[in-house]
Amino acid sequence: MAFDPSSSIFAGMSTAALQTALANAQQAYLDLSTGAKVATASYAQGDGTKSVTYTQANVGALVALIKELQAQLGIIQRGRRPVRFNFR
Repeated sequence: MAFDPSSSIFAGMSTAALQTALANAQQAYLDLSTGAKVATASYAQGDGTKSVTYTQANVGALVALIKELQAQLGIIQRGRRPVRFNFR
């Protein structure tokens, strides 16, 4: 099944918006992969200790988003079927 940009969830978005979204998604992936994102942070405040928890994105879903954006921009193409030889 071939990728159809006209039926993608990103159909109708400008190229600039798609490129910005791709850059943001790739940066988020890099941040998650390198551990730059904080999962839980605690801090002291005048009325006691506060804790803030940040949820990490599902890395698999993030990779799928990146691939979908790349396909919409034409950066990657879906692979062709393997060439098979018939030896008769």
